[in-house]
Amino acid sequence: MVQKLQYLKETPSQTAGPFVHIGLAPGDAGFDIYRTELGRDIAGPEAQGTPITVTGQVIDGNGTPVTDVLIEVWQANAAGVFAGAGEVEPGFRGWGRVIPDFDSGVFRFETVKPGAVAGPDGRMMAPHITFWLVARGINVGLGTRMYFGDEAAANASDPVLGLIPEPPRRQTLIATAEGNRYHFDIRLQGDAETVFFDI
Repeated sequence: MVQKLQYLKETPSQTAGPFVHIGLAPGDAGFDIYRTELGRDIAGPEAQGTPITVTGQVIDGNGTPVTDVLIEVWQANAAGVFAGAGEVEPGFRGWGRVIPDFDSGVFRFETVKPGAVAGPDGRMMAPHITFWLVARGINVGLGTRMYFGDEAAANASDPVLGLIPEPPRRQTLIATAEGNRYHFDIRLQGDAETVFFDI
């Protein structure tokens, strides 16, 4: 007699939160439990290239800044090399965790401007930083990219940006530049919703 296998039913999906920052970035929530907070130093003290500061807000469909979001960022170094994929400077991780100010919703991090990166097909991708977001109300983490507003020529030939319709959609991935400071807002819904990728 053949027995039928019993499979467990899928559990209901749950959002991350409402206290996602306490579990994933406890130091910022006032809990001093780690010797070194994970994901604070993206580039390391010996990183080559141009130091930059990135600021912005994650904004919900009502236009309100989301204050309990956790943002993970990945990037290549100034030479376009990812940590683990080639020779990088000592201490360069190319990865970090960022949370916004709990009152204003503004996030801020310092790193170095990444270089252009070769894509899987060998074509060069414009300098960019990859963002991944989790927060209350988000069932599956959201992935997007931030491109640099002062890299117009590289952006014009980027194979990923080329798949996205011209403004206004493509513009949702471009950070405004003011010297070495870049501003990048991520809109979760609405007319100016940021382009998110299925990763």
